[in-house]
Amino acid sequence: MGGAGSPRLGCVLRIDRATYDAIVAHAREDHPDEACGVVAGPEGSDRPERFIPMLNAARSPTFYEFDSADLLRLYREMDDRDEEPVVVYHSHTATEAYPSRTDIGLAAEPNAHYVLVSTRHHGEQTGLAGDEVEFRSFRIVDGVVTEEDVEVVESYLFGHSPTTVVYD
Repeated sequence: MGGAGSPRLGCVLRIDRATYDAIVAHAREDHPDEACGVVAGPEGSDRPERFIPMLNAARSPTFYEFDSADLLRLYREMDDRDEEPVVVYHSHTATEAYPSRTDIGLAAEPNAHYVLVSTRHHGEQTGLAGDEVEFRSFRIVDGVVTEEDVEVVESYLFGHSPTTVVYD
């Protein structure tokens, strides 16, 4: 598995439709504030399975912050379940779905997919199901941002019909 770095770091986030929809719904619901959360999965699997929406303790349209007590509780729970954060997500409400300098500086999980959802292009449709959103995934390791494709699968259990989401 050529190249430097962890062999687990692929160039595709494979995520099931229900989890994708839940992340987008959370971003819409919390708009105009940024939404944030984690999708946990079995350690070493790179498979996001357990959707965990978190409270944005900053309650801000331009910044997100996990509540430290909630985050500690989550990490203890993941440890007890032999899980790790496979996806760390948050939304941008007025800018594109691309990591800010602050996002890059706070990225502390080198094996995680950092998903950003932008709800900036919805005009009068704020928070409604017809809104357009950008859903993008990145790896952030040692301050280096690498965008990856997103493959949405209907299910992990019964094969899948992928829908790839790519933003140029």
